Amino acid sequence: MATENSGRGKQHQRFIQSLNAFTREHRARHWQGTFTEFLDQIVSSQSQRVTRTSHQYMWDMLRWMQLKETKETDEPENTEVRLFSHELFGMDNSLRRITDYFKAANAGSEVGRRLLLLLGPPSGGKSSLVILLKRGLEEYSHTDEGALYALKGSPLHENPLNLVPYTLRSEFRDTYDVDIQGELSPFSRAVLEHEFDGNFMQYPVERVFLSEANRVGVGTYAPHDPTTADIADLIGSVDLSKVSEYGDEGDPRAWSWSGAVYSASRGLLEMIEILKVKREFLYLLLTLTQEKNVKVSRFPLIHVDETILAHTNLAEFRKFLQEKENEALLDRMVIVQVPYTLNYRDESRIYRKLIAQAPTFREVHLDPHALEVAAVFAVLSRLKPSEREDLDLSKKIRLYAGEDVEGYSSTEVDRIRHEFEEEGLAGVSPRFVVNALSNAISRSEVHSLTSMELLVTLKDAIESDARIDPKQKRSWVDFLVTARKDFYNHWVKEDVHKALFVSFEEESENLLEKYLDEVEATLDNREVVDPITGEARQPDERFLRGVEEKINISDAGKHTFRQEVVRKAMVAYKRGEKFTLDTHARLKEAMEKYLFEERRDVLRLVTSIARPDEDAREKIAAVEERLINDYGYDRHSAREALNYVTTLLSQE
Repeated sequence: MATENSGRGKQHQRFIQSLNAFTREHRARHWQGTFTEFLDQIVSSQSQRVTRTSHQYMWDMLRWMQLKETKETDEPENTEVRLFSHELFGMDNSLRRITDYFKAANAGSEVGRRLLLLLGPPSGGKSSLVILLKRGLEEYSHTDEGALYALKGSPLHENPLNLVPYTLRSEFRDTYDVDIQGELSPFSRAVLEHEFDGNFMQYPVERVFLSEANRVGVGTYAPHDPTTADIADLIGSVDLSKVSEYGDEGDPRAWSWSGAVYSASRGLLEMIEILKVKREFLYLLLTLTQEKNVKVSRFPLIHVDETILAHTNLAEFRKFLQEKENEALLDRMVIVQVPYTLNYRDESRIYRKLIAQAPTFREVHLDPHALEVAAVFAVLSRLKPSEREDLDLSKKIRLYAGEDVEGYSSTEVDRIRHEFEEEGLAGVSPRFVVNALSNAISRSEVHSLTSMELLVTLKDAIESDARIDPKQKRSWVDFLVTARKDFYNHWVKEDVHKALFVSFEEESENLLEKYLDEVEATLDNREVVDPITGEARQPDERFLRGVEEKINISDAGKHTFRQEVVRKAMVAYKRGEKFTLDTHARLKEAMEKYLFEERRDVLRLVTSIARPDEDAREKIAAVEERLINDYGYDRHSAREALNYVTTLLSQE
């Protein structure tokens, strides 16, 4: 208990330090003054920043986020997209395409005049991605690099430079080497005339901080019933409470500027399930994206600069495609697919993130493979069978997870990925698996959940779900069997084997040395000198094949495999590194299986004795303790693992 309290105390101190560091980094410098002071103090020193469009601001925010994350992970900066890696998993391709969109828009291409639409299956991470982008904007606006200035009191938080008359804008460009893009809103024009007698040099300017809660630069629109949706939710309406004050419905100050379009000005507008809205809504949004303005009755065109990021699901999108009149709208969108991840490791990280937010899960122990075996099942449901006969779904999963599979290079993996462009747009969602996890935990009386118990719960969830047709149910149950046989069985046997033989690592490394010696002698066509007797003998081909056959290396392919192993060993040697089993995943698998095969009888004897003697009981207890202390099991899951492996061995 004392150790636990000490650890918690250190964690508390680290969190306090993180809060202080965040405060120091984001201590915003508030500023306000007249337009004259704004020109003297702000524009003169940072003209490029104060004229950024919303797309340019988004691009700068993304670069800032990438640099921030690179610093946090102590990794050298590179060209790879690395954003929200603690929050989003398996979305690298989608993030890359989104980043490319903002990069092109920042450069001034026509892409910036297109609405960005995220398309993907339910629970695929679209909403989470948009939320993180919005939070990134809010955080960035509190930094010096992300400082934004607006006309004080403007509901559009509009750029103060919109005050500069058109006749003076060419002189402004010559003076500050930047262009002004935008016009004064009807509201600010009315304020300028009635409160400052047209003297724009005295118009007050202030620094603003983007905030969805405060409706500054971040807006969200979610349609309810499309038949009753009112476009006023986007662009506002007459504020009757102010008509009596200003005496005219046409006075801009009597207009309610509370629409989502205005609150998102200078920043980001999220449109949820955009294809459910009326067509007039879509035309308004696309015109806003294309022309940077909206038309409201009583007023001239209103300039609004904002990025519109929408998302929808596949069902709505396919329905939208069927209507011919929507073709023009599609031409004005940039569509980025956000599929489910096809990497089971990333999928398991998604589950870990989701369950970490629920207090129930904190009280329950999950065995070390529970989330990964569930992830394998989910990814299996999302894959399409390859046209290559030698590539089954289990091999495909391993390739997509970056694991070595005989006969496939990294270039071939890229080709396999492009074999089906819609792979990952259907299948089991993370939400389905997490719901099953919750049900399994509610059934558990020991506050412990094993992989097999989770698989059984997933099977029950599939069979009891009325939304799934019988054919798909059978297919998904088959995937559960594949996840167990091709993945979990290997993982749990490896854990038990290592726990039974504490010298496994040393044994495997010695076996590797022997394998390399025998392979080099075979390739060089020379004899091997026995280190003990000093006698020369022929290379031990039987031993070599005994190892290689464990990973299905054929007799015809053994020479190529051995050359590859020696080549990797030489590369490591030239770099001054030690060649270990971690350097070659497939050889490591072969060594583990070889050692496991050698110890099979010992393991079967120890775990299957009906009435074990004292020695056997001690061995079983020692294996349990190692599984608990070194491999992430608890008492319940360790015993279940031992029983399960015993059953597997009895069937072989």
